[in-house]
Amino acid sequence: MRLSHYLLVGCLSAVALAAHAETINNLYQVREAVNGQTPEERDAATQRALDTLVLRLTGDPKALSAGGLAAVRKDPQQIISQYGFEAGPPESLRVDFDPASTDKMLRQAGLSSWGNNRPALLAWWLNEGTDGANLVGDGQPTAEPVRRAAQHRGLPVRLPLADLGEQALGTAKTLDGSDPAALRAASERYGADGLLAVHARQDGGKWSAQWHLYLGDRPEQGKVEGADQAAVADAVLLAVSERLAPRYVVKSTGATGDMTLQVEGMTLEHYAALGRLLEPFGGQLKSVDGDKVIYKVSGSSDQLRAQLALGKLSELPPEAAPVVATQPVVPGAAPAAPPPQPSSGLRFHW
Repeated sequence: MRLSHYLLVGCLSAVALAAHAETINNLYQVREAVNGQTPEERDAATQRALDTLVLRLTGDPKALSAGGLAAVRKDPQQIISQYGFEAGPPESLRVDFDPASTDKMLRQAGLSSWGNNRPALLAWWLNEGTDGANLVGDGQPTAEPVRRAAQHRGLPVRLPLADLGEQALGTAKTLDGSDPAALRAASERYGADGLLAVHARQDGGKWSAQWHLYLGDRPEQGKVEGADQAAVADAVLLAVSERLAPRYVVKSTGATGDMTLQVEGMTLEHYAALGRLLEPFGGQLKSVDGDKVIYKVSGSSDQLRAQLALGKLSELPPEAAPVVATQPVVPGAAPAAPPPQPSSGLRFHW
């Protein structure tokens, strides 16, 4: 059955997202550690939760000082749906922010936001402490600080199994190097979008970490410090979030505009996945022709390319102008219609 027939019968709502990017659940839910349940501690934790949420949605530290947020800083309750204390460990205040009110607040403040469809990262994370070095694996107790930090910063982070073969691979030499080929090969079975290589070291009573991010053709790296493993894990993922956000945040102002997007090789499952990928760009379906669809989108072409890369789409070159035979000019005849022009938008295929 043709794709257009599927669209007409309205079957799309039952189809799951097929893109490799991961949808973050509870993006608007923030947990902040507390020392007790006094009103003063609750108010301070609520302010920290608001800061965490703004960083999570914008990836921009400058957004915290935006003048448009002054009113909500005085009264965060206007965008909070509920909150409560959790025993832990660690004891924390959980704050559930209302998505609609929060997004409206950001728009009114002129801040750009990052949706909940984000690249999944496989973290090769080596902890080197006083008791030796250990590659953090899924299911290990040492994985908990990494998981909490990933949730806190709004990033979908996975960990390898860290079996004997992976422990032999995940050494300081490999993680600190600039060639991720070996890590890429070992990561294929996990189906992540990018790699995060972290070498965390304990030096006296503090921790530091060197990290390398490999996603697309733009590697990133940095170094952070923290009081303990939990603090350094949070610092790493905050830094990674701030590097990733500019690739995916849809600008509310600036060099953006409407454009057309043509995608070929469509199936019903691809259509559902594409719809989710285009949500931040206000994607509007304009036409369907066999396995080809055309959308109207709004935003930056570079950010659109980065977003579509999460779905493993490949870009096609612009369509060439069709060759039109030259007709002789007949005196008194109406001028010939101009030849059709190629599409000025972007073209991709699955």
